[in-house]
Amino acid sequence: MKEVLGIGYLSRRNDGISELRVNGFSSVKRVLLLLQPFVRFKKVQTVALIEACTLLEKTPLRKMTEKELYYIVELVYILKKENYASRSTLRKEELCKRLGLTP
Repeated sequence: MKEVLGIGYLSRRNDGISELRVNGFSSVKRVLLLLQPFVRFKKVQTVALIEACTLLEKTPLRKMTEKELYYIVELVYILKKENYASRSTLRKEELCKRLGLTP
């Protein structure tokens, strides 16, 4: 995949699984757009992450408007909701507080 996509680096985990790691919003978005036609089970997450990357590659979090920050929070919770087993216990209110938003 690394050779085909021309991006990222390979990492081998302790459990024998290899991962292709991609850093940066623009790079992640580019890979997702290339893979989107082939995604079967994570379509909702793919769309949400592409939207988040689009916004984040244009504007850093610290420079976003309140409306943009709330939209990022909504996208995070779309991703979280669509995971089969999310271990995260971070509530939406806490995330808003961390971003300086008042619920």
